[in-house]
Amino acid sequence: MKQSHSLSSFASLRTAPLLIVLTGPSGVGKDAVLTRMRKLRHPFHYVVTATTRPQREGEENGVDYYFLSQEEFQQMVAKGQLLEWAKVYGNYYGVPRDEISQALSKGVDMIVKVDVQGAATIKKILPQAVFIFLTPPSMEELELRLKQRRSESSTDLALRLEKAKDEIKSLPLFDYVITSCQDRLDDIISQIDAIVVAEKCRAKPRIVEL
Repeated sequence: MKQSHSLSSFASLRTAPLLIVLTGPSGVGKDAVLTRMRKLRHPFHYVVTATTRPQREGEENGVDYYFLSQEEFQQMVAKGQLLEWAKVYGNYYGVPRDEISQALSKGVDMIVKVDVQGAATIKKILPQAVFIFLTPPSMEELELRLKQRRSESSTDLALRLEKAKDEIKSLPLFDYVITSCQDRLDDIISQIDAIVVAEKCRAKPRIVEL
């Protein structure tokens, strides 16, 4: 009977929800990966982050981001409603704490997209999360993607490229690295799926507690 109870407990631990933190330099394709995963109906809770940056064409409030005024964002900060937040390229970004806690209470695997600085902060708060770093095939490819986006000035573009070089140096802080090729989104998603399967098979499961 004791053995059965032990196996039952172990099985429940293995099904504990995962928190996948997806990060990488600006322009590496994080949004494209998540959009594709949603389209393929991957069974994750997609944590929506809050930001004060302007809404881009094609983006949907509450799906891509919660687009807030600076006053609204600061109210969330003051009330302790953000797991982490930072000012990046002149705009504020933050992860709503409620989105994480609600998914955990439902036992649902979740995925959150943050910049590299935000991922490092979450790692200190929730070290049992799974951290995946998307890296570009080359800096030349990353520069091309940022130019195609047409949302940055030449000065901002240069700043993002310089920051990307520093961010890539932080690779050893993360659990997994995936090369983000623009025309191979499904391959990237297959690798994320493989990571999830491997994590579910760990002898010592990750237990995320908020």
